[in-house]
Amino acid sequence: MAEAYLIGQIRVRDSAKWAEYVAAVGDTLTPWGAEVVFRGRKANSFSGDTPFQTVVVIRFPTLQAVDDWHASAAYQALIPLRDEAAEVVLQAWEN
Repeated sequence: MAEAYLIGQIRVRDSAKWAEYVAAVGDTLTPWGAEVVFRGRKANSFSGDTPFQTVVVIRFPTLQAVDDWHASAAYQALIPLRDEAAEVVLQAWEN
């Protein structure tokens, strides 16, 4: 099976709430064998532009694990906080 990646593009609206969300989301990833590969802020745009200032890349062992994580009660409980804190686009990609 191919591993999968969750890519999040983020525009933070409330830094305090975003910090609360980031502190909590890690625990939701552990049961699914996921790990944060990269989290960073945009430094330069060489071609095109995006309204998002932050990106996160999370590796999962399978696409099914991404789906199961996203549907999990633990993650679903964080979505209202996430949505208050930031505009977020999440996409799953399979390798």
